[in-house]
Amino acid sequence: MLVQRDNCIVSFFKCDKYRRGIIDGSACSSLCDKGTLYMSRCLSLLPNNQVYTGSWGDHDGIIHCNLGEVVHYELGEEPEPRRETSVFDKPTRGTSVEKFREMVFNHLKSKLGEQANLANLVSQILSVADGNRDGRVSLPEARSMWALLQMDEVLLGLLLQDRGHTPRLLGYCGDLYMTERVHYGPLYGLSLPWPLVSWVPSSLQRTMDQWFTPSWPRKAKISMGLLELVEDIFHGTYGSFLICDLTAAHFGYTDRHELRLTNTRAVVSEDEFKRAMRVLKCETDADCVYGVDCRTSCDVTEKRCREEPVQPNLAKACSALKDYILRGAPSSMREELERQLYACMALKGNAGQMNMEHSLILNNLKALLWKQISHTKDS
Repeated sequence: MLVQRDNCIVSFFKCDKYRRGIIDGSACSSLCDKGTLYMSRCLSLLPNNQVYTGSWGDHDGIIHCNLGEVVHYELGEEPEPRRETSVFDKPTRGTSVEKFREMVFNHLKSKLGEQANLANLVSQILSVADGNRDGRVSLPEARSMWALLQMDEVLLGLLLQDRGHTPRLLGYCGDLYMTERVHYGPLYGLSLPWPLVSWVPSSLQRTMDQWFTPSWPRKAKISMGLLELVEDIFHGTYGSFLICDLTAAHFGYTDRHELRLTNTRAVVSEDEFKRAMRVLKCETDADCVYGVDCRTSCDVTEKRCREEPVQPNLAKACSALKDYILRGAPSSMREELERQLYACMALKGNAGQMNMEHSLILNNLKALLWKQISHTKDS
């Protein structure tokens, strides 16, 4: 028995559901009927969560596909359609569009908390769900969109793409979806092939990281993009969010040197973060960590983690940018830039409790960078 991870099998299972009227979406016809959506290089080592480079007409993108259970079959054997899982069982037949709208609204409310603009977000999502642009959302389209919304990375991608912070969603078929490809990444440094990563000393890799960076004005523009991302998710349209992993590998940039967050799994709504920390037991502060670097403190008397993060997004962003943006900085501004970065890194506590200081540091940094690059072609 072999574990099959070939893109033909991905297509087989999605197209089987599409032809049986279980799923539909803007990419289904191209994937299953026209053959104009192609999957090429596999980027994932997880058999049930496939990621491919791909193309769709003139679009160059990244295709994400969940397979559920790993598929096993003998060589030369035709894979049999699996029994339907619960992934595409909602909404049920007979559900009205208004009822589906209510389902989506309640789902968003459970993820994002009480937000004034949720109704607008629901309308935006229903517009995306209308894959064939016929002015209505069919049951297969609704089931596909509902499955996509269960994946936090898709939901957060939809929230952030309006401001240009994440790769655009190009199309979907069931829970297979395609986003635009960000050709330059990670944020800085050289992306080594995985067999070499464990052999290269971290000190050498940090040195190599600095060799493979754009020119300083372009680094400044990329850095502005990260600061704008932090600004937009700080008390944004749909609430506040925390970035819980600011490693360079989760960011890339376009040929215009515009930053893109390529892994939205690193982002969590503040409401969801607080719920997770509220039930977390602890002995020390070290027990109160969410993701890689979202931390709270431990209430040792209650042996429970507190809800408020100890460091805002901006402080972590400045820490991630320090070496990146200081290297090669013009001598006329280097001292002031370094001073502002260290003041930024020293920010503590929930950003919501220090709005003025947070905003002042953020605006000063953006103004300093913009003053330096506004007259260049990279601006």
